[in-house]
Amino acid sequence: MLALRNGLNRALALRTLPPQIRSSFATGPRQSDGTLYEFRTYFLKPSKMNEFLENFKKNVHLRTAHSELVGYWSIEFGGRMNRVFHIWKYDNFAHRTAVHEALAKDKEWEQFLIPNLALIDKQESEITYLVPWCKIGKPPKEGVYELATFQMKPGGPALWGDAFKRAVNAHVDLGYSKLVGVFHTEYGALNRVHVLWWNESADSRAAGRHLSHEDPRVVAAVRESVNYLETQQNMLLIPTSFSPLK
Repeated sequence: MLALRNGLNRALALRTLPPQIRSSFATGPRQSDGTLYEFRTYFLKPSKMNEFLENFKKNVHLRTAHSELVGYWSIEFGGRMNRVFHIWKYDNFAHRTAVHEALAKDKEWEQFLIPNLALIDKQESEITYLVPWCKIGKPPKEGVYELATFQMKPGGPALWGDAFKRAVNAHVDLGYSKLVGVFHTEYGALNRVHVLWWNESADSRAAGRHLSHEDPRVVAAVRESVNYLETQQNMLLIPTSFSPLK
C-alpha cells in the first residue's frame, strides 16, 4: 500500500509541473557542443591603425598556430573609429585557457606583442556561442560584412529565440543578404545576439536593406521580434588581407 501511495504521489507531482518552454537558442545543441567564439575589439590609437595591422599581418602565423582565427576586420562605419574586430574559435573554455598559457610562453609572440600593446588604447572581449540552428557560412567571394547587434529583453532565448530566428531567416530565405553566423553572448552583456552578414559591397547591402523594408514578409517577421528588442546597432566591417573570411 505504501509503495502504491508513493507511486501515486509521484505521478500527481509530475502532472503539476509547468510545461517546459523550448527555444531554438537555448537547448541541447549548445550544451553538448562546447565550441565557443571570442569576439575581440581593439581600440587603436589614432594614426596607429595601419602600423598595427601591418605588424599583425607579419606575425599572424604565430597566433594562428595556437587557435583558429575566423575573421579579422577593420571597422569602417558604426561608432568609434580606429578599431579592429576579430573572432577566435575554441573547442571549449579549457582549450582557450591552454591557448593563452601557451602564448604566454611563446617568446616569438611576446616579441611581437610587447611593443604593439603600446598602439592599443583599449581592448574588449565577449564570449559567444553559435546558435544551434546556424553554422558558419562561407561567402562566395570577397566582400564587406555587417555585424548587427541586438540587445533583447531579459528572459533569454526561451522568450524571444523563435521570433528572432524567423526574422533572420526571412532575410536569408528571400535572398536579401548572405548569413555568416548568429551568435548568442555567454559572457558580456546578457540577452545579446550578434548577426554577421556578408554582402558584395556597401552599396549592394544598402539596396538589399531598402528592398527588404518594403517586403511584407520581412516586415511581418521583424515586427514580431521587435516586441522583444531593447536596442540595436551595427557596424560595417572590411576584411583585412590576412582574414580567413574575405
